[in-house]
Amino acid sequence: MLDPLALGVSAVVLAAVLAAAAVASPRVPPAAIAVPGAVFLAAVGAIGWPDAEDAVGEIAPTVAFLVVILLLAHLADGEGLFGWAAQVTAKQAGRSPRRLLVRMVLLSAVVTAVLSLDATVVLLTPVVLATALHMRIPARPHAWAAGHLANSASLLLPVSNLTNLLAFAATGLSFLHFTGLMLAPEVVAVAVEYAVLRLMFRADLAVPVEEPVTETPPAPVVALVVVGATVAGFGVASLAGISPVWPAVAGVLVLAVRQLARRRTRVADLVRAADLPFALFVLGLSVVVAAVLHSGLEAGLAAFLPDGTGLLPLLAVAGIAAIAANVLNNLPATLALIPVAAAGGPGPALAVLIGVNIGPNLTYVGSLANLLWRRVLGERAPGATRFSAVGAATVPLTLVAATTALWASLKV
Repeated sequence: MLDPLALGVSAVVLAAVLAAAAVASPRVPPAAIAVPGAVFLAAVGAIGWPDAEDAVGEIAPTVAFLVVILLLAHLADGEGLFGWAAQVTAKQAGRSPRRLLVRMVLLSAVVTAVLSLDATVVLLTPVVLATALHMRIPARPHAWAAGHLANSASLLLPVSNLTNLLAFAATGLSFLHFTGLMLAPEVVAVAVEYAVLRLMFRADLAVPVEEPVTETPPAPVVALVVVGATVAGFGVASLAGISPVWPAVAGVLVLAVRQLARRRTRVADLVRAADLPFALFVLGLSVVVAAVLHSGLEAGLAAFLPDGTGLLPLLAVAGIAAIAANVLNNLPATLALIPVAAAGGPGPALAVLIGVNIGPNLTYVGSLANLLWRRVLGERAPGATRFSAVGAATVPLTLVAATTALWASLKV
């Protein structure tokens, strides 16, 4: 039943939470709005306390998994993994910026898929910038590749994005089945992004490399082995019916013990890397979105989203999800749409995932990763108009191509 008063109050709180996330002020962190906002909505009856507890309980394992992945990425960076990978990539490119772009696209896609989009934005992007500056070439094509691929290449694994973890829990798919269905959309999305970015930045890519990278640091063998074993562990855990969080925990423990013993990191550093305030933000946001849904929006979405797993319904679902991501941000859009879409089976839920992962490349507010990327670039960050102009060239093509690939995967 539609409750206009509860819906209005919940919508105001959601708007305040999203504004705090977009501004990301150190003085007023998003969690400082999301958590009290959730408590307020439960206190005034916009959502019942049992429903609020259920919302937190459902998403808590997903948030815990995210914390573990963030730690794994931080520890891998401490081993020098990202700097080594970028240097090797640059050395292979020689004096060709075009070869560098294709390799940076592939590197960004791999890092995003394995260690999550946050690792690509926060840890890989600065290394990409530094590499381009060392080679004395325009950094824009390669920085854009990292930023765009952080969103659009996060389709492959459940661990690649928080949105994936939410969809993964709702679909009931195994880790391997999820990955199998999303392999073709991932490959197609990366290929389309590369083709469009190469075309749009062709002038920058025509500038020859002045200082090619000729030497690379020693390979971080421990990090490569641990990360590789962790990814393999995801598949083994899925076959054994074990939560994939445990291989990730094992990887974190190995690297954490090694770095703590060598005094290369501190417990305080690990706590900061876990980004617990962001975890609290997500928990609070889940309650706020649940309040909006329970006030009548969920029934409206159920009537609005197309049914079926045909190509046209899947394209419509992905398009609606992309629009919602750019209006609401992709995280609340996922929380709102996945429960409704998952009722129609894995196909519509995965189409939502394509929309909320690729769609955010259209506007800065589309995802928190975009806002982080802008902060990492600092003065080099493009304006909102320029960002949306590039997104307008990549998002529609990538969205259609990836959704079509999902439809073909479901047929197989």
